[in-house]
Amino acid sequence: MTDDQLLRYSRHILLDEIGIEGQERVLAAHAVIIGAGGLGSPAALYLASAGVGRITLVDDDVVDLTNLQRQIAHTTARVGRPKVSSAAEAIAAINPEVQVTALQARVDGPALDALVRDATVVLDCCDNYATRHAVNGACMRHGVPLVAGAAIRFDAQITVLDPRDAACPCYACIFPPQADFEEVRCSTMGVFAPLVGIVGAMQAAEALKLVAGVGVSLAGRLMMLDGRSMEWSAMHVRRSPDCAVCVVR
Repeated sequence: MTDDQLLRYSRHILLDEIGIEGQERVLAAHAVIIGAGGLGSPAALYLASAGVGRITLVDDDVVDLTNLQRQIAHTTARVGRPKVSSAAEAIAAINPEVQVTALQARVDGPALDALVRDATVVLDCCDNYATRHAVNGACMRHGVPLVAGAAIRFDAQITVLDPRDAACPCYACIFPPQADFEEVRCSTMGVFAPLVGIVGAMQAAEALKLVAGVGVSLAGRLMMLDGRSMEWSAMHVRRSPDCAVCVVR
């Protein structure tokens, strides 16, 4: 690390659990963030401020005035611009050393596989059920840990899906893709603004822990937050022996 990096990341380096070696792992990491909205905004900003060397942002949407109630990477001046380029500009203002790739697209198939194959960690910050399953499948195929978060109205959840752990479930184990699931979106149901910040920051924390090799991740635990009472509940989840997605491990 350079002298400037030693100073910039000194508060991480002071932590015995991270130190110089852990921070170097963070600097060498590549985080892929699917979704640059409510969850992706704080996740991307915290990963960038922490020094993740490469961040790939994936989102096909543009900044809308209604996004600004909660999507903190974007500004009024950037309404109408692609969310990925807006978020990339916010990242550059915080930490210009981070190499950002902004993909204004909804990736799937071979393109998604190529992204995940090159990642150290993937963060699912999207609001689309089919995309969640596609990202989960790619992470399982390539053995890349996935940090999945979601928030709607006053309810939120977060978990880590780590294919390197034989007991850890994948997203399909917990939420079967064939289930009769009603898609809900913030545009129709609403969302409490700070809730996405809480979960997005936690996604960044879990991703950094995985990258730096610190602590115990949320693998095998689904954390659920009731924002009305600010009460957390935890559900212990295990790999399903009947899950077709896990067969690829």
